[in-house]
Amino acid sequence: MTPEEIAKLPYRPNVGVMLMNADGHVWVGQRSDRHKDAWQMPQGGIDKGEDPQAAALRELEEETGVTADLVDVVAETDGWLAYDLPVDLVPEIWGGKWRGQEQKWFLLRFKGTDDQINIETDHPEFTAWKWLPGDQLVDNIVPFKQEVYARVVDAFRAHL
Repeated sequence: MTPEEIAKLPYRPNVGVMLMNADGHVWVGQRSDRHKDAWQMPQGGIDKGEDPQAAALRELEEETGVTADLVDVVAETDGWLAYDLPVDLVPEIWGGKWRGQEQKWFLLRFKGTDDQINIETDHPEFTAWKWLPGDQLVDNIVPFKQEVYARVVDAFRAHL
């Protein structure tokens, strides 16, 4: 696909979850489908007709095993934050249907304990996970997502 063709593609509707523990640290997982370090927060597509907050809670449980009763919704971004995939990834991911993602982000406070986190789900997306201080988050994320992650950190800074 050419850059011009990619620029005409729509963004995939998506939600992201910033899961914060009692220490104010943020949960990140090491993606299982990448050959090098690719840490990210939980995120995923919104099903047709699904409310974004419901999608965020569903994605959180699907990817981390953390259920809705273990979190409080603290905040959400005012609008949607978009990012473009690198040009070479567009044909590989989602069958070349999307140029990137447009995301609504939610900040959730984790009320559980670390032993209630389980990344060995039905369809594992992560091989490892850790808690990071908010000020280390952006530097540990795959480069093409760093700008949107910086915007998420800024949006939720008052709560971290």
